[in-house]
Amino acid sequence: MLIGCHVSPAGGPANAVGRGEERHCTAIQIFNQSPRAWRARVYSDEEVAAFHAALQDSPVDALVIHAVYLLNCASEDAEIREKSLVALTAALRSGALLGARGVVLHPGSAKGGDVDAAIARAGATIREALAESEGCELHLEDTAGAGGTLGRSFEELAGLIEHAGGDERLGVCLDSCHLLASGYDVRSIEGVTGVVDELDRVVGLDRLGSLHVNDSMTPLGSNRDRHANLGDGEIGADGIAAFLSEPRFEGLPVIFEGPGRSGKQVEAKDIDWALELRRRGLAARGG
Repeated sequence: MLIGCHVSPAGGPANAVGRGEERHCTAIQIFNQSPRAWRARVYSDEEVAAFHAALQDSPVDALVIHAVYLLNCASEDAEIREKSLVALTAALRSGALLGARGVVLHPGSAKGGDVDAAIARAGATIREALAESEGCELHLEDTAGAGGTLGRSFEELAGLIEHAGGDERLGVCLDSCHLLASGYDVRSIEGVTGVVDELDRVVGLDRLGSLHVNDSMTPLGSNRDRHANLGDGEIGADGIAAFLSEPRFEGLPVIFEGPGRSGKQVEAKDIDWALELRRRGLAARGG
């Protein structure tokens, strides 16, 4: 299992590798463009080469790109969908250049409208982005379910994949906080096992491409996305340990988004704590 956090690529993506190393990461996640602007960031050949050179001699073994939160592939506004398409396509192309494990996407929101229609719109936009790019997977992230967000159930994720054409590059990213908030109980080994069994039944484990590990300030089924430091929230240390030691998650990049123990960005001590929780989970499983 490759455990890391979200880091800044300021100054070029190669710098993100060093920032990951400082935090004891074996996986990193970045935004490929400013999270506050639509304008896509296009990496130069020199920046791409520098990134691969930095990665070659680094303990960081995996990169995940998170598409910026401005995107809403399900919007009823055609202009927003077009902007989302352009930004998502750019993220996928950047992912291909950098050799990312995948681009993580919040599929979009129905707002107050019809969910089935929103899933169809999102699927069409995602299908077009995949057609206009190649080589990089797209991981649809499960959501807490507030505000009409899509992906709050495995059935919705499966529907999004179906409407997007079922491309082999389509996968999912599971977030532990979002799972709990949307009603999936991941507070124990038995709970995590059951949730992964259900994912396999509804979506298929072959679609699982990446993970976010975050604790939750809000309880099971709250539909509210409020992250807590690992072990300090409603999932708790035992639940996080169970999540991090689930055997079917082996080999996947796992990103802790924070906040860390200091209440701010993730630091090396937070990644060390995640690794300790994983060890506890493996011991509890008899590993």
